[in-house]
Amino acid sequence: MANMFLEKFRALVPKYLDDEWQAEDGLAVEELDELLGDHNFDIPLVLLEFYSALGGCEDIMEAYYYFWDPDELEIEDGYLLFLEDEDEDYTWGFRKDQLDVPDPIVWRRNNARGTWQSEEGTFSEFVFDHFEWVFEDEDAEES
Repeated sequence: MANMFLEKFRALVPKYLDDEWQAEDGLAVEELDELLGDHNFDIPLVLLEFYSALGGCEDIMEAYYYFWDPDELEIEDGYLLFLEDEDEDYTWGFRKDQLDVPDPIVWRRNNARGTWQSEEGTFSEFVFDHFEWVFEDEDAEES
């Protein structure tokens, strides 16, 4: 399957970090395969492309919230977890039955209540909105 979002994810580095994208900003296919090798589940194509483009870029992976490293991914409550906020109040994931969808809907769990709520957007929409919120709100505050 062709890369759906790889270049758009790579473009986040120059857009928000004022630097050219470098190969070390992402994870090589071999490294990604090794990190995912112990999992007994597949991850959606869009998440693979996200890690390939940005998995080595700490400034993106830890911008306000923390994207989990590929070897830290886990399934809990019927969801593949991939992101949490700094206070661990919320965790984001995909429904396990949607892992074969190339760009699945993102869900958010309130960790105190254990309840899940749809973010009503796909991973790619969520990621682009998230970084716009993080970096552009940050820029507005500095003005």
